[in-house]
Amino acid sequence: MNVRIDHPDVTMQTTNPCSFKWPSSLRASWLAGGVVSLAVALHAGDRPAVSTPRATSGDTIIEPDWSQRLTLTVGPAQADLIGTSDRALQSAVDYVGRLGGGTVRVLPGIYRLRNAVYLQSKVRLAGSGAETVLIKEPSVTTKLAEDSDWYDQEIRLEDASGFAIGDGVCLRAKNSDHGGKTVVKRTLVARTGNRFKLDRPLRENFWKRGDATVSTLFPILSGENISDIAIENLTLDGDKAHNDNLDGNYAGCIFLQDCSRIAIRGVHARNYNGDGISWQVCHDVVVENCVSENHTGLGLHPGSGSQRPIIRNCRVAGNDIGIYFCWGVKFGLAEKNMLTGNRVGVSIGHRDTDNLVTGNEILQSRQVGVLFRDEKDKSFAGHRNRVENNRIVDSGSTDGVAIDVQGATEAVVLSGNEILETRQPADRVAVRLGAETKAIQVRTNQIKGFATAVKQLPLTIPR
Repeated sequence: MNVRIDHPDVTMQTTNPCSFKWPSSLRASWLAGGVVSLAVALHAGDRPAVSTPRATSGDTIIEPDWSQRLTLTVGPAQADLIGTSDRALQSAVDYVGRLGGGTVRVLPGIYRLRNAVYLQSKVRLAGSGAETVLIKEPSVTTKLAEDSDWYDQEIRLEDASGFAIGDGVCLRAKNSDHGGKTVVKRTLVARTGNRFKLDRPLRENFWKRGDATVSTLFPILSGENISDIAIENLTLDGDKAHNDNLDGNYAGCIFLQDCSRIAIRGVHARNYNGDGISWQVCHDVVVENCVSENHTGLGLHPGSGSQRPIIRNCRVAGNDIGIYFCWGVKFGLAEKNMLTGNRVGVSIGHRDTDNLVTGNEILQSRQVGVLFRDEKDKSFAGHRNRVENNRIVDSGSTDGVAIDVQGATEAVVLSGNEILETRQPADRVAVRLGAETKAIQVRTNQIKGFATAVKQLPLTIPR
């Protein structure tokens, strides 16, 4: 496939668009609903570039670069929509989305949410940084008073106090067939006493014998099957002291599922009882100049199957894991981030291949600075990743490891890193290589203060 891109900041023709580093102005254009002239030819050869685009029915790639676009304000006063609840924010997003896209500008104020704000394609949600704070209200949990089957669209609660129409809820139960966890997110839309209707059918069984519960748990911002959005200059507070845990496969300050071309800039995500920013099976996600701190789960979570994530100039602190490359995350970049006080700074594992971690400060990790996880076997490991030109300081306790390459990981490059230990050497190791690792290149690193610079674990032969 031959791809030609024409834009004031770039003209490119390539057969491998995945290898192209898009300029920030170009990303800003398409992620804010602007124009990128992208011509895709199924066969090689030149084709005239689009020089005077027109708005044409069904053409979602090329359109004029309009000097003004739809903007709707939301705030406590002097706004197009006055209010500080999730309902006011959702109304604005839905209005702008219905008209084909634009900006929802969230004015300074404190917004208290009883449900997620569900984002829509081509909508930019922008605030005023520290002055625009979205807070998740405290959660309540109760058991189901009766069974609900997969085809039901209602539930009955043992104790309905604290639940209201419009609330976002999470139902959880133990699957009676395989013993695994079943999790479903819904919204309460009608009630009589302790009996509530849901916005959608359950499509899973929630039975009392599986200890079925319902909690007012949800992401602060959520998007599913959407594209071309921007989230900018917002403070998101999960109030983890007053909320139960819901992990990053379902929630976070921001949770995205099956999305493409997402820009998250200048967002401060804090205090979620789960993940900070999580995206699952999402492609071309850019997270820049953000803070993600003090979550019980993962600070930044490029999730399963996500291709080409870019994480740049972020501060990630006080989480369980700072940046967690989940399953099958490929062709990603983590660059110039500050990761401080996480249990693990960066974690790479299951089929996470061909990623670059470079120019980061990874400081005071409580266990490991950079971890290549021990997966089931060679076919599951994270191969062909590069960890270059990072500064990794004071990792773990007395037996801590700065870079720990486990399992059957192969073809990893560890080069140009400054790996320091400013405490006593004790039993600390700068680089530890698992017994089954192969072709791990450890070169031109500056290593100081460790009991052992590079340690290769011996292969254990079972008796």
